[in-house]
Amino acid sequence: MRSAIRVGGRALRARWGRLFRTTAFKLSVAYFVIIGLGFTLALDRVGENVRELIDQQTRQTIDSDLKELLEQYEDGGLAQLVSVVDRRARTPGGSIYLVAAPNGVSLAGNVLELPAGVLDQTTAVETSYERLGEPNVKRRAIAQVFQLPGRFHLLIGHDLEDRERLRHILGSALFSSLFWLVVIGAFGGLFVARRLLNRVDAMSAKAATLLHEDLSGRLPLSGSGDELDRLARNLNAMLDRISSLMDGIRQVSDNMAHDLRTPLTRLRNNAEQALQSGEGEAGCRAALEQVIEEADGLIRIFNALLMIARAESQSSGGTYDDLDASALVHDMVELYEPSAEEAGVELAVEAPASLPFRGQRELIGQALANLIDNALKYGAPDLPGSPARIVVSAGGDDKQVVISVADQGPGIPAKEHSRVLERFVRLEASRSRPGSGLGLSLAAAVARLHGGELRLEDAAPGLRVVLVLPRHRDNASSRNESR
Repeated sequence: MRSAIRVGGRALRARWGRLFRTTAFKLSVAYFVIIGLGFTLALDRVGENVRELIDQQTRQTIDSDLKELLEQYEDGGLAQLVSVVDRRARTPGGSIYLVAAPNGVSLAGNVLELPAGVLDQTTAVETSYERLGEPNVKRRAIAQVFQLPGRFHLLIGHDLEDRERLRHILGSALFSSLFWLVVIGAFGGLFVARRLLNRVDAMSAKAATLLHEDLSGRLPLSGSGDELDRLARNLNAMLDRISSLMDGIRQVSDNMAHDLRTPLTRLRNNAEQALQSGEGEAGCRAALEQVIEEADGLIRIFNALLMIARAESQSSGGTYDDLDASALVHDMVELYEPSAEEAGVELAVEAPASLPFRGQRELIGQALANLIDNALKYGAPDLPGSPARIVVSAGGDDKQVVISVADQGPGIPAKEHSRVLERFVRLEASRSRPGSGLGLSLAAAVARLHGGELRLEDAAPGLRVVLVLPRHRDNASSRNESR
């Protein structure tokens, strides 16, 4: 029982320790400390302004009383002044009066005792005093002394009890406000920290399950749209991307095992045939030529894979140069014209006189070569004897360049458009023909590297592959994207 209590106590302390260590709790405490300091400074400033206002009003009252009493002195002399002061001194209130002889003896007023030297002051001063009828009770007042003829003294002042009471009220309000601010801040910080910690714990628990299970799970969203929801949404998007890449790796592995097994088997059989051939040097040479041909095919496949990987990682190392899409299209068509004539295919060009843009010539040329080569391989009409025509066109506007290759073959079903852009994907109808399934993947990777895209469209009949590239692009933008 005691061990269970100890374990529960440790768990509770750990739980509260985690709450106190959370950023939300620390920020809440910091905010309340800042608010408390600001509130203290503001209240202190208010108190100072109120004090100055009270002192100013007190001095104005003193000046007004002094003016009235001096008028009484001028009208009736010292006797009338003593009579008026004596009458006013009996009136309840905060005013204090004193008429004193040259030796300091009180002739009239409600002041019992003053500190030495106060009657010699010529300006308003703040001083302590004892009120008549309240001996040994020190009070504070602002007083003004006026010297009368014959070295008599007239003192008029006002008690500061109201000001001191206001100071105590403000101090009490400050203390109680700070107390409740601390209490509310502590509980508010704990509430915010616990709510945040619960959400973070839920996200951490889900992330822990993703480490040991499949990537199909996703981090929970609260629906509030706050920063944690935005973080979870971005992490979920990252998980979607990772899952897609993992699926792509598995698919590429399967396709590589399927598509590379055949040429490797032929390579081995040709080498074995060369060893076992009894046809002499001519037979061995023929077998070795077949081995070299198969090896060259494998090298082309791995070179294409390497080029795709470099393009997708945006680390091709090439620079962006000023190119002309029209000239590039004419050059590539001229390069493939002998192959087209041999295959009985008409290769046409539709392009303006000039279409400048910026890009990497080697990669774009390789992508365009792959598209034309695919069109020559798979773009023949289904009906024998039908004329075959491939149109390579270039166009665009101020923002982008569009290069397309359209054939009159059987085309690709719309549902397969996205799948054929993946590596080593070949449709069943084309598996009997030469190829590795990397041409469209390379073209798509080159388009993404340049900030463009590769689209497949229905040419009715046939397939149109469209390469869209931005016209304005430089090396700096490429480096920034790679970061």
